[in-house]
Amino acid sequence: MKRRILVLLFALLTTQLGSLISPAYACGCGAMIPEGHSRIGVEQETSVVRWDGRAEQIVMRFTVRGDAARAAWIMPVPGRASVELADGAMFGELASLTRPEEKARHYFWPREDDWPFSSHSRDMAGAPAPGAGASVDVVGREQLGDFDVARLTATDPDALRNWLESNGFKLPDGLATELKPYVDQKWEYVAVRLAPRRQGKKLQGHLDPLRIRFDSDRLVYPMRLSRLAKTPQSLRLYVLADHRMQPASPIGGADPKVTFAGTVTPKDSALAGLTGGEPAYLTAIEQEFPEPGRIDGDHVLRAAASDVPYRRAIYHDELRAVAGGIPVWLLTVAGAAAAAATALFVGLRARRRNRAAAAASV
Repeated sequence: MKRRILVLLFALLTTQLGSLISPAYACGCGAMIPEGHSRIGVEQETSVVRWDGRAEQIVMRFTVRGDAARAAWIMPVPGRASVELADGAMFGELASLTRPEEKARHYFWPREDDWPFSSHSRDMAGAPAPGAGASVDVVGREQLGDFDVARLTATDPDALRNWLESNGFKLPDGLATELKPYVDQKWEYVAVRLAPRRQGKKLQGHLDPLRIRFDSDRLVYPMRLSRLAKTPQSLRLYVLADHRMQPASPIGGADPKVTFAGTVTPKDSALAGLTGGEPAYLTAIEQEFPEPGRIDGDHVLRAAASDVPYRRAIYHDELRAVAGGIPVWLLTVAGAAAAAATALFVGLRARRRNRAAAAASV
């Protein structure tokens, strides 16, 4: 598939918990829980990660579908986080910066779609309202567009479940189990209530991107919750750091692939808000998870052995031609035919002269 979301991770989880609980969907770095019997699915999740060795910023944008008017989304983070709306223009910038380089790959002899076999040519390239349970503290809350954002600490998954239920949401049992390792590590949570302010509006299409910041002495991208997904998952990350970055391990997926690596210097743009306008090394990573249940942890990224740049190339096969679009093979064949005709003509003339000379000597 040529187009995958995101610079970053999108995952889909459906958990049937009986008549009172609707399907819930797990994303790569959090969980999306619809209200009541409604449905919501994350079609695409694109994430941009900026890490300077001391603090980490994650900007994510969801593309959702379904009929839910309200939903809750949970993301575990290793430290106290701040949340704000982000400028979605950075995703277009990143797509432009990392687009594959198009190269021509020439061939000599015509193919079935070239003249004289066909009259046309073909491109051959494949190209949450306040409230808390006994073990939950709300450490901050903001209204950001259609998002009601609460930043929580929780000492056990049941407390988080109680908090969600007190705000109208159900925490699926499987998701509560996967949250326990984060509780054991004393991670905190960003809990977002997605509730459009316009009456009757559904959560569909692109949601406004959020920027989440927290202190971290390592670059970590939460992935554990995706192990609950029932369908194959894809991850795309745009990573901005001082060096080319790579995952420390595949964490149960296929080998990660780098699709772009190189230094960028965004100026006067949305992306410059992440880098401060200073040069940063951008690494674009894609990874497939054919069996999400094999995911065994979160992605920890570290510096690669070298900062060698890389850009993916898309090759377009083209018939080799000269100025004016004349195929080289045609000129070659015509030249060979002309040479053969000339040789034949010269040979015939020589034979005639020889015959004439022989007749004159008799």
